[in-house]
Amino acid sequence: MRTTDGAVLALTRKLVARASVTPDDGGCQDLMVDHLAPLGFAVKRLAFGDVRNFWARRGTNGPLFVFAGHTDVVPTGPLDAWASPPFVPEIRDGHLYGRGTADMKSSLAAMLVAVRRFLRNHDGHTGSIGFLITSDEEGPAIDGTARVMQWLQERDTAIDYCLVGEPSSRERIGDVVRVGRRGSLSASLTVKGVQGHVAYPEAASNPIHSVLGALHDLARREWDQGNAFFPPTSFQISNINAGTGASNVIPGELTAQFNFRFNTEQTADGLRAQAHAALEASGAEFELAWATPGQPFLTRPGRLTQAVLDAVRDIAGLTVETSTGGGTSDGRFIAPAGAEVVELGPVNATIHKVDENVAVADLESLARMYERVLENLLAG
Repeated sequence: MRTTDGAVLALTRKLVARASVTPDDGGCQDLMVDHLAPLGFAVKRLAFGDVRNFWARRGTNGPLFVFAGHTDVVPTGPLDAWASPPFVPEIRDGHLYGRGTADMKSSLAAMLVAVRRFLRNHDGHTGSIGFLITSDEEGPAIDGTARVMQWLQERDTAIDYCLVGEPSSRERIGDVVRVGRRGSLSASLTVKGVQGHVAYPEAASNPIHSVLGALHDLARREWDQGNAFFPPTSFQISNINAGTGASNVIPGELTAQFNFRFNTEQTADGLRAQAHAALEASGAEFELAWATPGQPFLTRPGRLTQAVLDAVRDIAGLTVETSTGGGTSDGRFIAPAGAEVVELGPVNATIHKVDENVAVADLESLARMYERVLENLLAG
């Protein structure tokens, strides 16, 4: 087994020590660029609004293989709930603790180390290697990867293969690889009523009563049965609020938020239409504001998928489960342009949690997997 030089761990610690709560980058991208520029990457920094991004490429020929990821992290939550400060990386019992260790600064470190090692052995490789890095994945995701993809398309730059470093693994590094994601469609609902005394309902209009049946119908509805690649579409109400807090007052307004996680059997337009029809049938006076949807995507078996599965088998000896589960990722912005997109990253058991951590041994394994993917695709 190859001995580790500790480079992935050291680089992960440096990245985690930079507080980068979305959309703040905290200097992480400067650190990454400092590693890539000496390797011959041409770097373009792309700032949109408060979001920092960069695009880096080495080579001009095809195919173009891209590592994609994000430097921003979610908020820490209560600091006193952490066993150690979230931006002071600490090793305990073979795990590295800190915000972003799993999601996804260890992946970024593994990418950088993998590329350096690959170029040391394959300087004359075929094709090109790129990096697409943003600080807007954990936030609104408007001025990050979506804008960079628009910038690339305006310059006729087409990505052939993209490996996203999201934490895909379930129990062991590499046991699950994401080959797609469900779409996400969110809505904010406002239902108007007339406030009044509960003893005089004839003089009021209760928005809870008017819309409850429609929301129940949407929650109980079977939207589809899924397909060979995706689970069934789901509908979830995440927030609902009404009332003044007094027990004798009929509320004058109800607000709610709900979300669809949908597969390729549905479209965002179709789901909007069905939700609107159900609310219209209730007779309630309402307004709906829809968030920009994330479309579902699927990478069918092909050269990238095989390269990743072979890499995990060679390094970890695992038979990999391919999945489209989990939340959304920036792969939804990259796949529509025609790229094959696969997600491979750390174990996701602690992401977004207090005391987020990653196994130290997994860091080297992930770098070796990434290096092997490069060898499988570009070594010639």
